[in-house]
Amino acid sequence: MIPPRSCALVGRFTDPPVAESARAVLAHLAARDLIVRVDARTPLAGSPGITGVPEEQLGEADLMIAVGGDGTLLYAAGLVARHGVPLLGINRGRLGFLTDVMPQDIPACLDAALEGRLDADERPLLAACLYHSGGATDTALALNDVVLQKLATGRMLDFETRVAGNYVNTHAGDGIVVASATGSTAYALSCGGPIIEPQLDIVVLAPICPHTLSDRPIVVSGGSDIEIRLLERPDTRAQITCDGVVLGSMVPGERLQIKRAAERITLLHPPGYDYFRLLRSKLHWGRGNAER
Repeated sequence: MIPPRSCALVGRFTDPPVAESARAVLAHLAARDLIVRVDARTPLAGSPGITGVPEEQLGEADLMIAVGGDGTLLYAAGLVARHGVPLLGINRGRLGFLTDVMPQDIPACLDAALEGRLDADERPLLAACLYHSGGATDTALALNDVVLQKLATGRMLDFETRVAGNYVNTHAGDGIVVASATGSTAYALSCGGPIIEPQLDIVVLAPICPHTLSDRPIVVSGGSDIEIRLLERPDTRAQITCDGVVLGSMVPGERLQIKRAAERITLLHPPGYDYFRLLRSKLHWGRGNAER
């Protein structure tokens, strides 16, 4: 691995805990004489030794550092998804399934990242394409999930799903979450979906508040081509989001296609990273038992 010469830093720097950790990161990077890039619109952009650039250029650095919660890391993942830049997450959020560097470990982990000593973990991305009636398309990538959900409060959606061209079901409810293994611990989990080890090549389809109790989450191959069509219902309109960012709105007759993306994300973990230890920590499993 070629040592990074430039780093991009993202986070909600107006949040005091995030700002505190960001200052620690910046001080350490400055001591290493690295070029540091931030979004030109952030308060840090005018600070000494920091280069403010347009948001779309942040992904061109050699290393991306996200300070905050999983939402911040998902935002950073969207910036680097098409550039192949590794991503390090520093946890100043609540759960932190993806941001696994704690504030007290910042100096050691930064040194390890700059010297190529962190564990590289490649994660697949989902590619979403929304086909509109007029022929236009909206596309986006997602690390966690692609979600179809009702746009008007109180109005149920009718939609059908197909996997690899095969009809699966006609659903009635608030929508559906299509999640990667990485995203299985996010929105899909709250819909009753399973926790999936990130290395498994699968996709979870988890209905949101289904109208029938038999409409349950299912797991399909990660290479599956998934298609969702919105069916006719008075005043029906749905919204599509990718990792929480709005892709577009959908009306009856239009279709959403989701498949494995050609791009992948590389997450950097501290040495000794253990996914099951992470689950025990975040979900409070194994209380009262000695650590094994």
